[in-house]
Amino acid sequence: MLDKLQAIRERYLHLEEQLSDPSTASDVEKSKKVNKEYKKLQPIMQTAARYEKAMSNLSSARSILSMESDPEMREMARDEIAMLEPECTMLEDELKTLLTPKDPEDEKDVIFEIRSGTGGDEAALFAGDLYRMYGRYFSARGWEVEVLDENPGTAGGYAKVVLEVSGDHVYGKLKYESGAHRVQRIPETEAKGRVHTSAATVAVLPKMEPEDINVRKEDIRTDTFRASGAGGQHVNKTESGVRFTHLPTGIIAESTESRSQHKNRDIAMGRLVQQIQDAQVQREASALASARKSIVGSGDRSEKIRTYNWPQNRVTDHRLEGDNKNFNLDKVIEGDLEGLIEALTIADNAAKMQEG
Repeated sequence: MLDKLQAIRERYLHLEEQLSDPSTASDVEKSKKVNKEYKKLQPIMQTAARYEKAMSNLSSARSILSMESDPEMREMARDEIAMLEPECTMLEDELKTLLTPKDPEDEKDVIFEIRSGTGGDEAALFAGDLYRMYGRYFSARGWEVEVLDENPGTAGGYAKVVLEVSGDHVYGKLKYESGAHRVQRIPETEAKGRVHTSAATVAVLPKMEPEDINVRKEDIRTDTFRASGAGGQHVNKTESGVRFTHLPTGIIAESTESRSQHKNRDIAMGRLVQQIQDAQVQREASALASARKSIVGSGDRSEKIRTYNWPQNRVTDHRLEGDNKNFNLDKVIEGDLEGLIEALTIADNAAKMQEG
């Protein structure tokens, strides 16, 4: 981390010199480009300055504690160390996050799917709980949400909900939510008070176009068709369903979730992109058997990424370790997901930093 930070500091100082150079100021395009990069590096340098100051103060306090004989001075040093150690850890984690290259997909809007899994009516009720939980989180972040499709459960909750979520840094925040979410609680229909385990799945698809994955438009065949469903004029007369076929690989993705063909194109394209990327990842994984398995998994729905334990009022994310993997269920289910998502982001960035 220190080597990378030093390289960034040198680049930052070089940009600073360029900004003060009259020749840069006279070149509008160059000035704009240099200023943009300079501002992009500012948060890293500001955090680095705070980190280095805190580490220097911590080192001084430790020296006083080891060398000073006066009890009062030693006590003051202990107090300062107790305050500075967590601050240094926090700033170090923040620096790791800032130094990790950003995924260009993080800024994309998403198609967000919640589906009930194993567990019958209880799974549908849990899917409804997840829908409300995420809805509160989306609202707190000021994101726009459009319901594309919803299928209520027979006893409440939902068998399926498909949303389009738009706003700032949506995929970057939600990409860790893909996978199987498991619930352990006593269902309302359970007469003997036994704890049951059910599941719901979440899929987060970034909204993409062919140019986002370097796929040629001529390599994609597009078919439209009438969506099947419960009936009605729309189902019978409108070809809203969309199917994409990637000709070089034979990968097919389709959507009938929305009454809008435009929305179904977005959903189907997101699915096609994900399948092409998954196929590429599998090829690379077989060629590089020693490559790490990402802390966030592949997003496969068979992976249980998180358990919501009602009796113990605890949410456990199985991709995290130690005390960092447990969270208060009351807060999480009310949409307070920021701490959990931040922990996953830091852990994933730390793993990427170790790999260089």
